[in-house]
Amino acid sequence: MNGSFEKKRILYAFFFPVLFIIALWLILIVEKVGGADWSHLGIYPGKINGLVGIIASPLIHADAKHLFSNSIPLLVLAWCLFYFYKDLGYIVFPVLWILSGVFTWVFGRDSWHIGASGLVYSLAFFLFFSGIFRRYIPLMAVSLMIVFLYGSTVWNMFPIAEIVDPSISWEGHLAGAISGFFCALIFSKQGPQNPPEPEEEEEEEEQINESQ
Repeated sequence: MNGSFEKKRILYAFFFPVLFIIALWLILIVEKVGGADWSHLGIYPGKINGLVGIIASPLIHADAKHLFSNSIPLLVLAWCLFYFYKDLGYIVFPVLWILSGVFTWVFGRDSWHIGASGLVYSLAFFLFFSGIFRRYIPLMAVSLMIVFLYGSTVWNMFPIAEIVDPSISWEGHLAGAISGFFCALIFSKQGPQNPPEPEEEEEEEEQINESQ
């Protein structure tokens, strides 16, 4: 029975990430087939008309290459979120989405910022710091996995990334990283926690018995 439950849990964690990525590809297909350019739905920092991008920008990508580069990290990281944090993931995901957009709008350079890469960075940093803050071995293992898989991308959070590729929104990446850190801190007492030591459990039971 445990094996069957675990399989269902694994598949359940894939449900939302897969649907989300399919939606992103459908949006890109509709845009390109229709000959449209929806980059104006991205974030334009400091501009009122750029505020809509806080919601819309992760849904818009420049081309298939841009979206593909975000699709696999989104699938892996979102699966980790919904598998290890279960229902908390449905709270954390939209908060990361909004926060990363807000921070990009606040300090990004004058340009249209589009794509889900800020969301990718926010998920990565949430998973990394959340495991550290909770000091729970399974989640700390996830933190180490995140470092192994995506540690090299940290350089894309700094202005040097713009020199290498002007199309990279390093501000969006940095905004995502900041959002992930703050969410890990804010939600550190919610969701899975490090089980108390046996001695602590015994002390708690003794205190309860004494109070009775």
